[in-house]
Amino acid sequence: VQLQASGGGLMQAGGSLRLSCAASGRTGSRYYMGWFRQAPGKEREFVALSRPSGTNTYYSDSVKGRFTISRDNAKNTVYLQMNSLKPEDTAVYYCASKSYEGGFERPREYGSWGQGTQVTVSS
Repeated sequence: VQLQASGGGLMQAGGSLRLSCAASGRTGSRYYMGWFRQAPGKEREFVALSRPSGTNTYYSDSVKGRFTISRDNAKNTVYLQMNSLKPEDTAVYYCASKSYEGGFERPREYGSWGQGTQVTVSS
């Protein structure tokens, strides 16, 4: 599956952005879709995951209550709604997919990655 992330930009603290990740190729509702982010000089970290049905979602503690992952399987697209943005949310955001159950917080669990989209939050 090929992934294309978009929607990043520059935002003031407290604002909102919505990222999109469009999937093509071997698509379908059976994929687990995740969002990760990587700030300069830091390791890539887990942000959110949606199970294939979209009814079960998981978040890192740092974004819980502020970010929402959702998906539209008919459009083969997953979204990350980011509210109450903070300067520490500044990073390149990546979407990723995996096709099997199991761990989901480590990048190596995922088989396909999008190209990343920059999110910059100013104070």
